[in-house]
Amino acid sequence: MTAFEVIPAIDILGGRCVRLFQGDYDQETTYSEDPVATARQWQELGAPRIHVVDLDGAREGHPVNVEQVQAICAAVGIPVEVSGGLRSLEDIERTFERGAERVQLGSIAVSQPSVVAQAVQRFPQAVVVSIDARGGEVMTRGWLDSSGRKALDFAREMIILGVPRLMVTDIGRDGAMTGPNLDLYRDFVDELSVPVIASGGVASIDDLVRLAETGCEGAIVGKALYEGAFDLAEAIAATRSVRGTNGTAGG
Repeated sequence: MTAFEVIPAIDILGGRCVRLFQGDYDQETTYSEDPVATARQWQELGAPRIHVVDLDGAREGHPVNVEQVQAICAAVGIPVEVSGGLRSLEDIERTFERGAERVQLGSIAVSQPSVVAQAVQRFPQAVVVSIDARGGEVMTRGWLDSSGRKALDFAREMIILGVPRLMVTDIGRDGAMTGPNLDLYRDFVDELSVPVIASGGVASIDDLVRLAETGCEGAIVGKALYEGAFDLAEAIAATRSVRGTNGTAGG
């Protein structure tokens, strides 16, 4: 029985640990000047893995904060998932060389699905596709551009390519701490055959329990942790034995 994963996010912009409001680069809050120290802190509190986002990379279209990402991977003993600006197979390969356990692909999955297929073949079980949705449509390039694609349809296409895991973000809830879009995640879990990780809107431990009950495999948590809305260790304990709708603990 697999436990629901409460996964802290470390979003890096200009070398700092920040959070954006609904993906808006003009609405940032800096929480730490030292992302590596932040990663160690989440590990000490029991995080099962860390989700690292190179925000500069997402905007620029290529990895930017590579030194910080490599330093985080070297500093902790738990798996690190890396996203942001990975737009080629070479970018993906180098990210694994820097110590990532998983990579997460977003924009390139829309623009060049063939690269995703190659990455899945080369790195089985280590590729996550991020579906960033606003109004049911997939957004790209750091949430700046609309793809015109329906999120669930796109998810099915990724599964056909062999993608083993999806992360789904409701951009309208991201950084708002208004609660996750539970209906969205239920739809994805019920309709799809691969694990789904939720992102966006988590404000309380109760939110995480409800996400676990939908059958999601885990949830990315950012602002709520940085604002001290709840304790990570307590959240992990509260969701540990929750049974999802598909009969497993948290998915």
